[in-house]
Parts: sequence; structure tokens; C-alpha cells
Amino acid sequence: MKTIACLHTAATNLRLFDEACPPDVTLYHHLRDDLLAEAEAAGGMTADIAARTAAALEALAEPGTDAILLTCSTLGPAAGLVCAAIPVLRVDAALAEAACRNGGPVMALCAVHTTLAPTGALFAEAAARHGATLEVRLVEGAWAAFRAGEADRYAALVAAAADAAFDGGAAVVALAQASMAPAAALCRAGTPLTSPAAGLAAVA
Repeated sequence: MKTIACLHTAATNLRLFDEACPPDVTLYHHLRDDLLAEAEAAGGMTADIAARTAAALEALAEPGTDAILLTCSTLGPAAGLVCAAIPVLRVDAALAEAACRNGGPVMALCAVHTTLAPTGALFAEAAARHGATLEVRLVEGAWAAFRAGEADRYAALVAAAADAAFDGGAAVVALAQASMAPAAALCRAGTPLTSPAAGLAAVA
């Protein structure tokens, strides 16, 4: 049995990770929605936000914990600043690897503009390793729906964008933010990859 500490920045993600959790993994959830709110207000992650995110991750390295999982794609680069005796993983890194490992055309969909740069960089590295062609696209209007608490509209917008990507020739569509995962069940043109499932599979 593995014990994973998860740092989230959206309360709705706790349920998504519990639902995707393998039977041999125990999750402990920690919520820091203030960090994402600050990054949104700043237009992206700043050095100060990165340092405080790294400190929050380091604080989760308690005895009995096998790994730490950062589930926020906007704050993902902060994982590289952590000094801990256990692995600190970005959930979107596992997603990027899973999406690109077979090559071919890959579409990474993002819901919020603050994750475009870190997600794009991460997926570009994976695409280069595996010879995949990559496009990163923002789902217009999705994050406004999420912030307004319109979960059904949020999922519908993401699903429509994923279907359009499949119809447009993408071999793989990756939903780059964990909060987008419920949209996968609504897709008609293919099944997109989601970060809760990919990240927890990589840890397990």
C-alpha cells in the first residue's frame, strides 16, 4: 500500500482523485486554493508564489508518506524547487508522458490561461522525446464557467473542444487540468486522457 499526499488548489479535485485512486494507494488531501487565486490575479505564477508552493509541498513530506503529488498545472513548475527525501511529482507530467509516448498528433486542452505556459513547456518536452506533434489550446469560456460554479457547462465546453480536436485529426487529446476530468465521460468522438488517472497510475 502506497501513501500519497496530494496538494490541490481546487476543492472539487479531491473527489476526482478519490474516484481515480487505485485500490493499493491511500490519498491524503491538502487544499491551498489561495495559491491558484493569487496566480490568477498575477497573470501566472510568480517567484513568491512558487516559493510558497514549494514550501507547502515540503511540509507534506511526513514519515509514512511515499510520494507527494502536485495536482495544479498552473503551479506545476514549483515541484522542481522542492527539497524532500521522497518523490514530488507533477500530475500533468504523467499526463504529458502518457499523451505523447506513442507519437502522432497530440492536442492538450487547457481551461485557464495561467496554465498555458507551464503546460505547453511540459508537453513540448514530452513530444520532443517521443516524436509527437503537439498543439496546446485554450477552451474559451470554460474557466469562467468553472469559477461561476457551473460544473455542467464547464464539462460540456471541455467535451465539445475535445470532440472537435478528435474530429480535427488528433490521435490523443489530453485534458491538461485535473478539474477537466469529468468532461471525458461526455465525449462522443474519442476518450481523452485525464490527469487524475494518469498521475495516480504513474505513482502506483
